[in-house]
Amino acid sequence: MNTEHLRILLAVVECKNFSTAALQLDISQSAVSRAIAALEEELGVSLLARGRFGAYPTPLGERVLSHARDILMLRDKIDYEVNLAQGLQGGKVRIASFRSAATHLLPPHIARFGDRFPTIDVSLMEAEPTAVEQALREGQADIGLVPLPRAEEFETWAIARDEFVVLLPPSATPIPDPLTWSALSSYAFILYNYAECTSAVRDHWALSGQELKIGYEVKEDSTIVSMVAQGLGAAILPRLAALPIPKEVQVRSLPVPLERVIGAAVLTNVLHPPAVFAFLDALRGTGLFAED
Repeated sequence: MNTEHLRILLAVVECKNFSTAALQLDISQSAVSRAIAALEEELGVSLLARGRFGAYPTPLGERVLSHARDILMLRDKIDYEVNLAQGLQGGKVRIASFRSAATHLLPPHIARFGDRFPTIDVSLMEAEPTAVEQALREGQADIGLVPLPRAEEFETWAIARDEFVVLLPPSATPIPDPLTWSALSSYAFILYNYAECTSAVRDHWALSGQELKIGYEVKEDSTIVSMVAQGLGAAILPRLAALPIPKEVQVRSLPVPLERVIGAAVLTNVLHPPAVFAFLDALRGTGLFAED
């Protein structure tokens, strides 16, 4: 019997509906439905009564819930003993990440990890990708979030994909959708100054055969977005780097899609403590943090 299915059953009963339980558990509603269906199929009985007023346990479901709570309590005790043996009752995980991943990707993972391992201290340092690599090399960070690929000295895992989007200034004239390279070539672009993603944009643009007109080169992505909102040019940024996007800025996909892969990296051939591997599980949704 899958104990996670029992945990989902308890959440549905407590919340009285599937969608609220899904939000509480941070999983999809379909995953909740599949878990309940699998549990009922395994037991060969109906555990929940569903209706317009929500989901409620059947009389047999009430009795099963009592035992489910006992099972989960014992499972938590087992997890505690195992975690204690693996050194997960203390320690520290040091993370280094570039800004947009630190802002938009990491917080829910850190919160989820903290709920499970409240005695493990998690620290976060923001830096450019090359500085994140250096922090890993110098032992100042255990895990780095960086665009992939990286050098072979790092072991990496892809954890997210981030589309490059076109940010266009406010205009009374309708902008074609989808965009064409020739339409884009009429704009002056505001580019990152010495950023890795600028090289990706330049290389991608070169395949179009059109001229890339550069109006400004700016260091901060938030400044670029603000300049586009003021009508000073257009920009091509990873979506996470552009957030939050002002409502007056028009967002389009590139004529040929481009994305960056965001990964977690650790130094190869380094003996990492259990807490580091546990946080990698949180980032990847594996091991202790597998949903199914």
